[in-house]
Amino acid sequence: MSKDVREWVFDHSSSRGTARLVLLAVADRVPDERCVVWASVADLMKRTNASRTAVRDALAALDKSGELVERRHLQGPKRSSVYRLPRAASWLAKVAAVRHEDPDAYVEPPTDSDPVPDLDADAEKGLQRYGIWPRQSADSDPSRRNPTGSDSTPSRRNPTRRRAGIRTPHGTDSNPQNPSERDLNRRYSSSGAAVVPAGEWQVDPATHAWARQQGHLDRLGEEGLKAADAKWRLHRSDWTPRSAGAWSADWRAWITREHPPARRGLHAVPDNGHRPPHGMTRTEAHQAALLRALDEPTGTED
Repeated sequence: MSKDVREWVFDHSSSRGTARLVLLAVADRVPDERCVVWASVADLMKRTNASRTAVRDALAALDKSGELVERRHLQGPKRSSVYRLPRAASWLAKVAAVRHEDPDAYVEPPTDSDPVPDLDADAEKGLQRYGIWPRQSADSDPSRRNPTGSDSTPSRRNPTRRRAGIRTPHGTDSNPQNPSERDLNRRYSSSGAAVVPAGEWQVDPATHAWARQQGHLDRLGEEGLKAADAKWRLHRSDWTPRSAGAWSADWRAWITREHPPARRGLHAVPDNGHRPPHGMTRTEAHQAALLRALDEPTGTED
C-alpha cells in the first residue's frame, strides 16, 4: 500500500523541496487505504536528513496545502503525532472504484472535488493494530495528575507505569507500520525494518522511467546519468541504511540538481607538455616544427 501512496506523491502531489521529501517519508509508512500514519519530528528528521526547523516548516506547508493533515485526537507510539493523507486516500478510493468494474480501465487524474473517505469511529478503532490510539486527556493521563510527586503518589524516581496498548506491536519508531510489506534486509536493523545501504539500492524501472520523463536522461545522457549515480553512491556510502522509497526520493533530488558533463573543446587537447616559443602562437609553433622536420636528413639522400 505504501508503494501506491508514494506513486501518488510522485505523480500528483504539488509539494516541493523538503516538504516533498517529508511527505514521501510519511507515505513510505502508510499501512492501508485509510492513509493514516504516525510519525514524530525526530523520526522525520532522521529519515529526511533535515533540520528540526525544516521539518516543522515542511509539515506546516503540507497542512496548508491539505495534503497532510494532523489528527490531533489520535496518537502513536511514544505520543507521536498521527497524520492522514486525505488526497491520497481519495485517489486510492477512486482507483479502487474504477478498477472494480474494469481492471484495465483508465482512471481520470484526481481533482479537488473527489470525495475523501470518511474516517469513522470503527475505522479509527481498526488503527490500533498499527499502534494508533485515541489521545488521552490531561485529567486521565497519570503522568500529569501530580507533576510534583507528593507523599501520597509515587516519587519522580519511580516513573509511571507505561500504559498497555500504546506500544506498537512491531517494535520501535523506525519499524515499518505496514506488516504486509516484505522484510528486505534484517542484517542492518535489529528491528527488521526494510532498509538497505545506498550502495545496495538499485535504480528501479519506475525511477529510471521518471528520469526519462523528466528529461534528465536527455539532459545528462546515459553516461552522464551513470556518472551522477556513481557520484551519488560515493557521497551516500557512509549514510545509515534507509528504505528503498527514501533512497529513491533522495536519488531523484540529486539527479535534478546534477549539471550536464562539460564537453571538451579544442583548447582542452593535451600538448604533451610542449609550450610554443616566446612570441609565437600555437599555430606558428606547429608550422615551425613541421618545417624543421622537412629539413632534417632522412639518410636516403643520394
